[in-house]
Amino acid sequence: MHKKYIVRLNEDERRQLEAVIKKLSGSSQKVRRAHILLKADADGPAWTDASIADVFCSRTKAVENIRQRFVEFGFDQTLDGKKRAEPAVPKCLTGEEEARIIATRLGEPPEGCANWSLRLLAEKVVTLGIFATISTRTHAARFTKCSRLRELDRCLRSTGATRPSMAVG
Repeated sequence: MHKKYIVRLNEDERRQLEAVIKKLSGSSQKVRRAHILLKADADGPAWTDASIADVFCSRTKAVENIRQRFVEFGFDQTLDGKKRAEPAVPKCLTGEEEARIIATRLGEPPEGCANWSLRLLAEKVVTLGIFATISTRTHAARFTKCSRLRELDRCLRSTGATRPSMAVG
């Protein structure tokens, strides 16, 4: 069968691929792509797609896709993979929303409370209009495990200073 996408590696690319394989550096996908590119090299072993797929426990179509990506996008993008323009899971908080929540958390707790509880903070966030509704479970890690808040609290306690009063609005 005539191959549409022919992989031709230069010496530098071959050395890089061999280094990735030898050191097992990068993700397992990167190492697998390095193996496939080396075996698909027309100036090297020039294995068939089926034999490459059999040896490296992948599908023939995956080998074809790696060949195509090499020809269309080049060596670096084929080896490292395509970087996402946006994250797979969008952030639930923008930087501004997070800053407002942190400012609220650092402010004085409601009257009759010594500290901000997760439930009180969630209610305040809804009251301020940062979110229409909020689940304390969903954002528990964001509210309670914020290392910056812990560091600030620890620093303030050690120096004997009081929390700054931050206006939110």
